[in-house]
Amino acid sequence: MLAAWLRAVRIRFLLASVISVCLGLAINWWQNKAMNAEFAALTFAGVIALHASVDLLNDYWDYKRQIDTQTRRTKFSGGTGVLPDGLLKPEEVYRAGLTLLIIGSLIGAFFIYERGITVALILGFAIVSIYFYSTRIVDSGLGELFVTIKGTMIVLGTYFVQSAQITAEPILAGIVSGVLSSTVLFVSSFPDYDADRAHGRKTLVIILGKTRAAIAVWIFPIISYGVIIISVVIHIFPLLSLIALLTSPIVVKSGLSLRTRFDQIEQLTPVMRDFVSYSRITGALLVISFIVDFLIK
Repeated sequence: MLAAWLRAVRIRFLLASVISVCLGLAINWWQNKAMNAEFAALTFAGVIALHASVDLLNDYWDYKRQIDTQTRRTKFSGGTGVLPDGLLKPEEVYRAGLTLLIIGSLIGAFFIYERGITVALILGFAIVSIYFYSTRIVDSGLGELFVTIKGTMIVLGTYFVQSAQITAEPILAGIVSGVLSSTVLFVSSFPDYDADRAHGRKTLVIILGKTRAAIAVWIFPIISYGVIIISVVIHIFPLLSLIALLTSPIVVKSGLSLRTRFDQIEQLTPVMRDFVSYSRITGALLVISFIVDFLIK
């Protein structure tokens, strides 16, 4: 049973939100030379709860709409399979998703008490978008935009909880983090194209079509790397942040492979894996750049 629940919350994908929290903490430490450990621990708990809530509710709605029963599941797409395989009951997954949403919201409420209206705005966006993500948001082709905003909000929210300030650094770093995660979402939509389309879902890949989407994927790393480079040039990020560009060979290889394999589900798995590696490593290197620059100085 525990294995089924761990599978349902997609442990490997929770790392994206963990990296975003680490990025917000690292920027605060780099700028303000301080960190509230208790607030940091609560932030991790709240963000992980909210992220897991999204995944559970997504599994529930995709099962109810029969999307996950018709798609070909891979390690990186097609849902977790816990409902089609009968490992958990739909109502259990739905209740667990709502419970985690409430837990994350309660932790957010504590921070509203501590830090005020800014946290309330961030939390309000999170609650509404999480609940409607698997129905209204993804069905409108806005999934990637939502994930980008979510990543930005996590980094900015983490930073604000620590510092009670809003500055350019966490906003720009949050955009990078969000776009990295949306890259993974975009690529993982390719194998689900037929099932999503058959059940009325309008992902960005469906809107663009597979051929154009395989070309459009380059927009994501261009934005991520572009924000990092510009932020270094105008002295918002430390020079060391350019180490995040070390992942460029991974994304170039992955992007080229996607253009030739986008319609071959079996061969898409290593491509999706490489895009996940690119996303996580780039985010981790950005975190490291702020920490190391602080230690050097």
